[in-house]
Amino acid sequence: MPATTADTLALVLVGVLGLVVGSFLNVVIARVPAGESIVAPPSACPECKTEIKPYDNIPVLSYLILRGRCRSCGARISVQYPLVEVGCAALWIVVFLRFDGLTWSFVLAAVLLASLLALAVVDAQTFRLPNAITYTTFVMGLVLVVTASAATGEWNRLRDAVISAGAAFLLFWLIAAVGGAAFGEDAMGFGDVKLAAVLGLYLGWLGPRFVVIGLFLGFLVGAVAGIALRAAGRKKKRDPIPFGVFLAIGAFLGMLVADPIADLYLSGLH
Repeated sequence: MPATTADTLALVLVGVLGLVVGSFLNVVIARVPAGESIVAPPSACPECKTEIKPYDNIPVLSYLILRGRCRSCGARISVQYPLVEVGCAALWIVVFLRFDGLTWSFVLAAVLLASLLALAVVDAQTFRLPNAITYTTFVMGLVLVVTASAATGEWNRLRDAVISAGAAFLLFWLIAAVGGAAFGEDAMGFGDVKLAAVLGLYLGWLGPRFVVIGLFLGFLVGAVAGIALRAAGRKKKRDPIPFGVFLAIGAFLGMLVADPIADLYLSGLH
């Protein structure tokens, strides 16, 4: 069925809002690991400390106009900034299409993916998953799943979300505890354990199959990436792996393929 003008406009607005939220995520990525406020002071060039003017802070466009350099001192601006902005917009457009427009499923997916994008970048850079982001995302998720369940009358989804959050937390805690006891070192950071609860909450509202397949894909992608990095000599056996990155990828992939995979599996049982 061809898209209506309203559908196209909604898609464009979602993309633009994703760019704006991506710009905010860059602030979160830069400041939260350093323990700085995301509200003040205003954004400034990290080299010359000149405050960035509003017209130089337009997502992606300002980066292109300035050719990736500070207007005041000419210092290079990291390509991470436009990539995060475009990445957030792209993720939001994909789940907007995946969950049939402005639905509660889209809202939960969009909020989760924005947070996961910030967490993945921070984890890749610092091997940390800051509590400030994880806890905030969890609290927002609680508010959203209660509101969404009340709005739709699907209280069973709230039950599934809460159970999934607890089950995912317990599973990852057990993996971390057993792995630590077996190998005498941390098999998984506690940040990953807390992130599992976040994923269980959001994905659990979408449906239990999203939790199971999303977490499985996170482990699978992480295992493959770990083997590949070690085979290429990029990582040694005991080097840390930013597992939060792979959990984020798994959650996103789970949103896209959980339904067809689960349907295929169930059809094979008949």
